Amino acid sequence: MSGIFITFEGGDGSGKTTQITELAKWLEGQGKSVCVTREPGGTDLGLELRDIILHSTGFISPRAEALLYAADRAHHIHTIVRPALERGEIVVQDRYLDSSVAYQGAGRVLDSIEVEGLSLWATENLLPDVTFLLDVPASVAKDRHGQSERKFDRLEAEALDFHERVRESYLARAKEHPDRIMVLDGTAPIEHIHQLIAQKVSDLVS
Repeated sequence: MSGIFITFEGGDGSGKTTQITELAKWLEGQGKSVCVTREPGGTDLGLELRDIILHSTGFISPRAEALLYAADRAHHIHTIVRPALERGEIVVQDRYLDSSVAYQGAGRVLDSIEVEGLSLWATENLLPDVTFLLDVPASVAKDRHGQSERKFDRLEAEALDFHERVRESYLARAKEHPDRIMVLDGTAPIEHIHQLIAQKVSDLVS
């Protein structure tokens, strides 16, 4: 595969959507072919799974939740991401397997190694070239989301300690994979964060 796979991670309200939009615009301005996608929900099947995972009113067991995310990921990588990479495109994706390790592993208190292994199996071991982790305190992220008009989904509505476990897991994972995961202060000015991201990506696309 000749394309570049870039993922964005972070708690809800960390600013991922803003930075993904900024990066895509910058790359397109450089004449690059960009595929912007997300998990869950990057495919028609993914949209159905996203609705079940995030908006179901009934109870979903932690293991079932992890398996639903893995099913979405397997289909998404097979139908969207790998074909785009094979075309030589730059894939910019909102969330990937690091989210499952953080949310289902640490958040739902499942075995993080097993959760990661499930995702690696589902994706045939595809890893991003670089992952940008937008780090903000869980309380700040929750406050940011509370200022928007959008309703909380099932994960966003979890208690603060759940989101603190998620954040701690993300940061621990960044220490484990420093060559892939770049931690950025999500409370910094938007343009400053974008410039750091663009500088890193420039090294990959040059």
